[in-house]
Amino acid sequence: MTARSDATVTAADVRSAALSLPDTTEKLAWGQPTFRVAGKIFASLGDDDTAMGVKCPKEDRVELSATEPGKFFLKEGHDDHYAWLRVRLAALEDAGELAAILADAWRQVAPRRLLAAHPELEGPGEE
Repeated sequence: MTARSDATVTAADVRSAALSLPDTTEKLAWGQPTFRVAGKIFASLGDDDTAMGVKCPKEDRVELSATEPGKFFLKEGHDDHYAWLRVRLAALEDAGELAAILADAWRQVAPRRLLAAHPELEGPGEE
């Protein structure tokens, strides 16, 4: 399902949402903006600003890309061995879905002290 054209998520939305997460910084790497917590990358913008990459457990990314291939995909030859998933920005429903995806990626790499300090960012099924 594709988002309505008036609700399309942009690279500026990604930047704003990512930087709103605790202790997040932006750093240019490989010519692309990356978003980090405690020095670890949890998200990046693609070189054409139409997609972002996010940290995602390997076991989840296969299912996501299979069930919603219009939204989630793997960059063949690049993401094969990494816990990384690509997201087409135009396919996102809204800013809420963007925020949820980024928060999930942030939780993948955030130090325990930050996770403990921000229980509002806990994912489904977390205590």
